[in-house]
Amino acid sequence: MRKEAKRRRYSLFYNHLKNIEESEGGLDKFTKSYKTFGVNQLADGGIYCKEWAPGAEAVFLAGDFNGWNPSSHPYKKLEYGKWELFMPPEDGQSPVPHGSKLKVVIRAQNGALLYRISPWARYVVRDEDKVNYDWVHWNPPQSYIHKNPSPKRLKSLRIYESHVGIASPEGKVASYKNFTYNVLPRIKDLGYNCVQLMAIMEHAYYASFGYQVTSFFAASSRYGTPDDLKEMIDVAHSMGITVLLDVVHSHASKNSEDGLNQFDGTDSCFFHSGYRGNHQLWDSRLFDYANWEVLRFLLSNLRMWIEDYRFDGFRFDGVTSMLYHHHGIGTGFSGDYNEYFGLHVDEDALCYLMLANHMINTLHPECITIAEDVSGMPALCRPVAEGGGGFDYRLAMAIPDKWIQIIKELKDEDWNMGNIVHTLTNRRCEEKYIAYAESHDQALVGDKTLAFRLMDAEMYTNMSVLMPLTPVIDRGIQLHKMIRLITHALGGESYLNFMGNEFGHPEWLDFPRIGNNESYHYARRQFNLTEDDLLRYKFLNAFDRDMNKLEERFGWLASPQAYVSEKHESNKVIAFERAGLIFIFNFHPYQSYVDYRVGIETPGKYKILLDSDAGEYGGHQRLDHNTEYFSEQYPHNYRPNSIMVYIPSRVALVLHNVDIPK
Repeated sequence: MRKEAKRRRYSLFYNHLKNIEESEGGLDKFTKSYKTFGVNQLADGGIYCKEWAPGAEAVFLAGDFNGWNPSSHPYKKLEYGKWELFMPPEDGQSPVPHGSKLKVVIRAQNGALLYRISPWARYVVRDEDKVNYDWVHWNPPQSYIHKNPSPKRLKSLRIYESHVGIASPEGKVASYKNFTYNVLPRIKDLGYNCVQLMAIMEHAYYASFGYQVTSFFAASSRYGTPDDLKEMIDVAHSMGITVLLDVVHSHASKNSEDGLNQFDGTDSCFFHSGYRGNHQLWDSRLFDYANWEVLRFLLSNLRMWIEDYRFDGFRFDGVTSMLYHHHGIGTGFSGDYNEYFGLHVDEDALCYLMLANHMINTLHPECITIAEDVSGMPALCRPVAEGGGGFDYRLAMAIPDKWIQIIKELKDEDWNMGNIVHTLTNRRCEEKYIAYAESHDQALVGDKTLAFRLMDAEMYTNMSVLMPLTPVIDRGIQLHKMIRLITHALGGESYLNFMGNEFGHPEWLDFPRIGNNESYHYARRQFNLTEDDLLRYKFLNAFDRDMNKLEERFGWLASPQAYVSEKHESNKVIAFERAGLIFIFNFHPYQSYVDYRVGIETPGKYKILLDSDAGEYGGHQRLDHNTEYFSEQYPHNYRPNSIMVYIPSRVALVLHNVDIPK
């Protein structure tokens, strides 16, 4: 059944691709539709407009340029529900000035006139005294010109998951400019080589975290202009930082006045009609991936973000919801293959994802794609030519859940080393995973970050170095470092961290809304805490930086999976080798071990490279980093050699063979 399903999926993809070649002149031309649909400036100053509105009786363009006359500029009806309008230049100038407001006017089947924002609109803004967004024609005399080439495709990613609007200690919506000049240097210093940007696609509701998109081709104006975003990406590239967009093609906002919903006056258009077109948990609309024009819209959307803004790839949100007709609602996934093959799989959505990855890989092979899928769909990260989904990476979503469960439910003495190792290494062969201890999900109000779970209210009172180090803060700081390092080194082929969590940000994330009196107090990141020498946040920040710098030097994320030589339940010790390094973790809350034997593959002289107990990381400095550990030809735990190491309680160590220069 699995082979038959893979053949059927590939056949569906191949037939779509063949039809695009035959009917549209090829995938290249088909996905350039963002240059013809919407309102586009011509070289001679004229304007060409095109829309797909199959349910409309008539279509018009209105705006500041014509005094908002709803009928003076009618579109011409074409085949297949398309409409077009050409407006010649006026004295060599554009008939629609830059910065003027526009609306597509739809005459619905019931005769009503509907004022809509074009689905292809590039810039929308909301005045403070208004609820809905307005479409603004964006055609500046001089657009931003990128100065720096995109970084070369990375062998592995150290991702800093970011939200532009909260990237400031101040209680306000931060800007692209702020991110460019204040946050990017911080990301670079911390050793991250990739930034993943959330909430860029325009969304009317700020508190949706960007996941209720209203304008798919518009960069959010609440942070600045399109050129400000282009500059931000350009500066990131000058630093060698890859920039990914968190793209939401799994659903869309239900807004109609400033969104896609009911664009042509019907319940369908871009979406399934009726029950199938609505997500019952997210209260949003679901795309009809079998529709030709929906494929044009979504594929062109990806290409626009790559070619206009120079994004280096995408993290596809909500892939699980796309893959299954049940959208993952009320469904558990055990790994049984029957869960991934059958009528419950939405093969039209899967085909779209295959087309998207094929297009990106063909036209922009330097770009990266990541799937957010909790189900574990097999072959999602295998090439399309193999019948796979074509993604480069998938998120290891079981890992943060495991850490939450352990911290929440178990005493330190009851932590199961084998279960931790299993969760960190349980991934599909030859599919790349992005490991993370926590993401934005854990930072949101209603949940807790690892730091908050470990230290809770004491973070407000006992993080000063002038205060005695309490057992709660001591435990929290040590485990925070250990959890992040073992996840980084053992959990996947890339690593992700949400902004602020690297230093144990003390508060949750909550956007302004009626329930909190529209407060911005929790919609910010207090980076200033790491710059205060009297606060212990600096220790966690320093450890995160040095952990990333060490990976940059040795490249364990791009190395084969680690060999785990020890997971000792009573001693609470885990040891493994990866990229020529030895990683040792002692999770025991109070037991230290003198001359603890650890099995190794390569003989030689070893020294400590990273010690979570070091003073600069807020530890107790119980180890001498000048100590040399000489291997013995003494087999241990199925390794031909071994070393004897002093391992204090609650410590993580990374050792390097100094006989092998790096």
